[in-house]
Amino acid sequence: MPIDTVHACAPVLDFLQQARAEMFAGRLDTCAMAPDLRDFESTYTQGKGLMLAAHEPALGIVGTIAWRAYDHRFAQLDFAGRRVVEVVRLYVRPARRRRGIADALFAALKEQARAQGIEVLYLHTHPFLPGAEAFWQRHGFEVLCRDADPQWQTIHMQCAL
Repeated sequence: MPIDTVHACAPVLDFLQQARAEMFAGRLDTCAMAPDLRDFESTYTQGKGLMLAAHEPALGIVGTIAWRAYDHRFAQLDFAGRRVVEVVRLYVRPARRRRGIADALFAALKEQARAQGIEVLYLHTHPFLPGAEAFWQRHGFEVLCRDADPQWQTIHMQCAL
């Protein structure tokens, strides 16, 4: 299964909008385009980020993963001057799950991160996303903290490279 760098938003936009609707329906306006997708080029293709997509010949895109520059928006986190990126947009089509696609996408992303001298991968997830926390822990992430807000219950995680 080929995994390629995505250089333009068009090939993945519908895929990512559908993923967003599935994961966050009822929690946010999934019809509106997320800021990182609206500003795809500056977020993912101009040296600040990276997006990868897995393809299958008959289906097209079956999974994505990305990183973007970490913007320090969570005051409780302190990465002490280390080179940090935020892992985002991991999504695999439901019919293609449990086939190693997410593992392969993350391995490719991690390899790219190491090659670019990134020191820490940061991400956040939520308990309402089935299997997410366990997946990331299997891949070397540790929980930094958990937010107590009732809607999101955000779980902040990191993986040192």
